[in-house]
Amino acid sequence: VISIGLWKEMRRIFEYHGAEHKVIHAYENGNDLTLGNIKKFSPLHPRCGTSFLLIVMLISIFTFSFIPQEWSFLYKFLSRLILIPLIAGMSYEFLRFSARVKNNVIMHLMIQPGLLLQRLTTREPDEAQIEVALRALEEVLLMEESNA
Repeated sequence: VISIGLWKEMRRIFEYHGAEHKVIHAYENGNDLTLGNIKKFSPLHPRCGTSFLLIVMLISIFTFSFIPQEWSFLYKFLSRLILIPLIAGMSYEFLRFSARVKNNVIMHLMIQPGLLLQRLTTREPDEAQIEVALRALEEVLLMEESNA
């Protein structure tokens, strides 16, 4: 991921990723969604998909380590097939829970690995990228409003 981040094209994607996080931070904190307010926020977000994937991976390693090695390939495959949705659900709920207790010291420590990983997948965006992320959020909010 480090070497991918050095490619010019991927760097721009990582900058857009950072812009998305900044806009979401401003929205979640109830700030007016102006460029000046949005720029103040970090490009790292505790409930990022990158953090989600890290949690899925860690829980998977732990869970699958209990699957007996003597099981046949079919049993191992089926057990993983059954457990992956449960692991993904647990990971998602962990992220949701972390948002509710974000000021807890232990939770703060637990989300640090995900934030460290995001240092590889996000970059500081320029103003145009922030504007794109802001327009995307506004569109999503309009769609939610019309579906409510």
